[in-house]
Order: sequence, then structure tokens, then C-alpha cells
Amino acid sequence: MNATDLDYRVRTQFGCIPPHLVSRLLELGHAEKVEFWAGHGEWFCAWEWARLLGEEGRRAEALEILAPYLATGWWTATRTTAELLESWGRADEAIVLTLARMEVGHPLALESYARLLARHGRSDEAFTLLEPHIDDWFLAVALVDVAEGAGRDEEAATLLAARIPDEHRCDTPWCCRGLDPDTAIGLLATIRERQGCIDEAIALLRTRDATSVNGRDQLADLLARHDRTGELHAYAVTEELGRAAQRLAELLEERGDVEGAITVYRQSGDSSVRWGNMTVQLAHLLARHSRGDEAIEVMRALADAPGGAEDWILHVLCTLYTDQGRPEDGLACLDALKERRGEEEWDLFWIRLPLMAACDRVNEALERARAHPEGGTSYAAPHIAELLAGAGRTEEAIAALRPHAPANSHNLAGYLIDLGRIEEAVAVLHQDKPRPPQPSTIVWSEDPPF
Repeated sequence: MNATDLDYRVRTQFGCIPPHLVSRLLELGHAEKVEFWAGHGEWFCAWEWARLLGEEGRRAEALEILAPYLATGWWTATRTTAELLESWGRADEAIVLTLARMEVGHPLALESYARLLARHGRSDEAFTLLEPHIDDWFLAVALVDVAEGAGRDEEAATLLAARIPDEHRCDTPWCCRGLDPDTAIGLLATIRERQGCIDEAIALLRTRDATSVNGRDQLADLLARHDRTGELHAYAVTEELGRAAQRLAELLEERGDVEGAITVYRQSGDSSVRWGNMTVQLAHLLARHSRGDEAIEVMRALADAPGGAEDWILHVLCTLYTDQGRPEDGLACLDALKERRGEEEWDLFWIRLPLMAACDRVNEALERARAHPEGGTSYAAPHIAELLAGAGRTEEAIAALRPHAPANSHNLAGYLIDLGRIEEAVAVLHQDKPRPPQPSTIVWSEDPPF
């Protein structure tokens, strides 16, 4: 084992046993296989097996499983071992382990070390360590998180305010290196909200250019937390991406005002930018409240509108048809669309296969899938295999995937595991181990900066 190879395989989940197949092995009673591969370079097996040993109180054995991975100097192994130690009440050992990686200069160790210190009564020390790194956005986030426990919110606020220019705002995520102004504003607003300065936090967030981060809007969430419903209503009208409208609808649903939430989604869907997303959110809301036929109606209207029959929209619509026990109606919808378009590429064709299966037309579905111009491609094979496996024809599913094994190794291995052919499944996963890239000096984080 070496750290570069481990890191590449784990990040890509290629050439290894991925987490969902480790779970399947355990669910099907193959714990001894997970234990074996945990000791033979399969990180996800090692991780899960160590966790299970820890739960059984066999902590020395758990650490023994992780030791070879830890010895490579690979950061993921260090972090995971430290997390286990901390969960067992052995925080001091976790701190020593993480400190050792930080001292040799691992780029991600400082954040973990500082947060570990803060969780165990050493917030002031954590703040002091992070303070010189305020221009690194992920370390700035950690600094704000530990500042409260250290009683140093105002110091953090001063550091952030100094990085918010009076005029400039980034027009792309790559504009400013390090801590960009919008991120600094969001972090400063977090501190002000924590201090009870809600109006100041709101005013700050209104100055940002980019309001949505990772699918959430910080201002909308803040207004919802503090029951500023009127302001949230007003913001939802102007916020272009629809995140504020979604948060408002969520808030109303949480309070039992389902009709109010429906109205928000209907009104927000008038904008072309929000149209598809808001309609899908509305359909999910209706379905959650046992109004599946209404959900189908709003999705059907979306699919029938000009430009609305995209594959992801049709997938939501046809899933609703299946859930409501109306697969024939779903097929009629797809047939009408095909008649209008005159063609049905695979990205739309495959959506009809589960509907046909629900109508007990599996053989017909298979015949049509195989006859499709794209039916022999690697991306069609998993859909055909799923049809076969759903009909209890797992051996045929395996045969359908074999010619496309490199592109569908996870699917093929999964069916082999279902039949108890574990060694064959692992061989499939290992058959095309990629050459890992050369070590890079670029610092990667598991969380996106925007």
C-alpha cells in the first residue's frame, strides 16, 4: 500500500470495493470476506470493519486493522483513526496523532487538529493556531466555528471585516484567491447572528453577490430561524434561483401550512429560471401529503410545456406514475411525447422500462431495449440488467453486463455478490486498477468552496 494509490482509488472509488458493496456484503452475511479484504488493502472494508470492532469493544483489533493504512502517512487513515479514538473517549490520543501529521505539514491536518482541540476545551489554543491562516477559506470557516468557544468572536469579526472591500465583489468563483469577499461576508454574518445582532447580519448578507452556496441560501435560512416570515416572503419574490422560496415553503410545511407552501411554489414557478425546479419541489410536496394525483398533474403540465420534456423531469413524472399505481398512464405519456418528437433517444427511452416492468411486460421491454439503436452500449447495459434482476433473472443480468464490465464494474460486482460469488465480484472490481496520478502540490478539500 502507498498513500497516493490509496487516495486515488478511494476518491474515485475505482479499482476497489466501494462502500455500498461493503454494506451489501455485510447485509448478506459475508462479514468474513469484509474482514479478509480489510487486511488486504481495501480501505472501505477496513474502515467499516474497524468501526464494527469498536462497537463490540474490540478496540485494539480495530486499531490493528487500520495500522497498515496509517503507516503510509495517508491523511484519510489518520483522520479516521483519530475520529475513532475520539469516539471511544480517547481524545488525547487523537490529538497526538493529528498533531504528528500537522507537524510534518499535511495541508488538511491543521483544520482537524484545531477543531479537535476546540471540542475538548482548548478553543483558545485552536483560535490562535488558525488566526494566521484567515485567508484560506476552509480555515477561516474553522476559525469562526471555534471563536465562540474561545470567547474571541470580536477578534474573528475584525479579521473578516478587513477582508471585505468597499467596492469590489467577485463575479466568478475564481476571481479572488483565498478568502473571497462573499465568503467573508457570510462568515461575519454568522458571528453577528451568534451575538444577537440579527439586523446587522441581515444587512451584511444583502450586500453579497452570490447568495446561494451548496444549494442553500444563508439569508433565507437566517430569516427562517428568526421567524422573520414577512421579510422571507419579500426576499423569495426577488431571489432569482428560488432558494429563498424553497426555504419559505419548507418553513410553512413545517408549521402545517401545506396550502401556503403550495402557493409559494406555484407563484415561484412563474419565473423561467425557477420553473422546472419549483414545479418538481411542488410535486414532491404534494406526494408527501398523499396528493399523488395532483403531483402528477403539475408534472404533466411541466412536461407538456415547450422545453419541459427533459429527461430528469420525465423521470420524476414517471416515478410518480409508478408510485401511484398508474404505470400505463406513464407509458401513454411517453408515447405521446415520442409521437411529437418522432424519436426517442436512450436517455428518454430507458425511463419507460420500469413502467413496462410494472405492467408485467418485462419480456417486451427487454426486446425493445435490445432492439434500440443504443441498446448495445455500455450505458444501456445497467438498465437492461436491472430489468432482468428485477424479474429474478440475475444470471442473465450478469451476462448483459459482462461485455461492458469496465464501465459497469460496480453493477456487475453487485449482482455477483447477490449470488454469493464474492471472489469473482472482487476480481471484477480489481480488473482495471488505474494508474494513480503523480502527487500534486494542490491542496484539496472534501468540501467545495462555493
